[in-house]
Amino acid sequence: MENHSNSTAVVFVKNRRASLISAIFLMATSAIGPGFITQTATFTVTLGNAFGFGILASIIIDFVVQQNIWRVVSLTKMYSSDIANATIPGSGYLLAILVIFGGLVFNIGNIAGAGLGLNALVGLDPKWGGAISALLSVYIFSSHKASHFIDRLMIGFGLLMIALTLFVLFAAHPPIGEALTQTVLPSRVDFASITTIVGGTVGGYISYAGAHRLLDKNMGGVQNIKPVSSAATRGIIVVGVMRYILFLAILGVVASGVTIDISSYAANPASQAFQAALGQLGLRIFGLILWAAALTSIIGAAYTSMTFITPFKPSITPKQRQMATNIFIVSSLAIYLIMGKAPVALLVFAGGFNGLVLPLGLTIFIYIGWKRADLMAGYHYPRWLLWSGLVVCLITWYMGAMSVVTIFNYLK
Repeated sequence: MENHSNSTAVVFVKNRRASLISAIFLMATSAIGPGFITQTATFTVTLGNAFGFGILASIIIDFVVQQNIWRVVSLTKMYSSDIANATIPGSGYLLAILVIFGGLVFNIGNIAGAGLGLNALVGLDPKWGGAISALLSVYIFSSHKASHFIDRLMIGFGLLMIALTLFVLFAAHPPIGEALTQTVLPSRVDFASITTIVGGTVGGYISYAGAHRLLDKNMGGVQNIKPVSSAATRGIIVVGVMRYILFLAILGVVASGVTIDISSYAANPASQAFQAALGQLGLRIFGLILWAAALTSIIGAAYTSMTFITPFKPSITPKQRQMATNIFIVSSLAIYLIMGKAPVALLVFAGGFNGLVLPLGLTIFIYIGWKRADLMAGYHYPRWLLWSGLVVCLITWYMGAMSVVTIFNYLK
């Protein structure tokens, strides 16, 4: 009897660890998409060593956001849109619409990125590459072992992207000492770059990916709050490591005197940097990294966006959500194939939407931490996390306002 109890406890611990790891990598790989890679390369070219500070700022903001979101979702045992409706009636519908719309538009960009990745990797036409990647995602979600498949894919591709970028970093020989110094004491601070990188790696559906994955793995409740909080921290570390080594890899190329074109939307600064560091091998490595980042982002965007469908259909079954997820991916693919590329105006517009998703959701979550202990089984919320969350909330509202201004300026 004792051996049976011990084996049951071991299985429970292993399952919990697997659930936490899968949530960590779903959040991390969702944050590391084609847009993130392009933004990092562009700002590294324009700011040089000083962009290290922008990355550090985004990691600190990310830490506060994710700690609050993971904690509240776990304690309430509800999806974020349902939490919002329970707190401020109707706000959950608004949050859901913003996340689903933003996720759909950015998934068009993810599919376009997957096509460009396979083009750089094996020379495949971008449209075919995007279509194959999207249909592969549909196949994964349609599998009877979809949950297990997604977990393994996210972990494997996450580690692969880090390993390949490290390889390029060592080949590029970046000025690490100077970069580390300017990460803490920058020669210049560019708030536009910080706003962009935060919106691209924390905003929209990305904030909720890991927390909702844990909920689907039955990791809610006060009893799980410590491992959940620890997992959120480890997730930020994974994202932070990937951001920083990509920055260093491209910085090495820039510091060597290579000129990288960032003058047009069609320019691909990351591809140029990798090719400058390792020739054709660098181009192939870039293609594999971009494709892995895009494929995992397609899956992350589709999965997370469809967890926001519950306000409109509270009794949705797993089979129905799976079908909705596949429709979401196919719709993104259809728009991409019709337009031939990611529609720039639509991406800019969705970027502004994403800029509003983060402060809206975070405001509700901070309010719950202050006033709604009843939704969290009477849990005493850490005051340091609430105060830091309040500061970040104000910062993200400012960033959201700047995003809206950017939209109006772009559409004029």
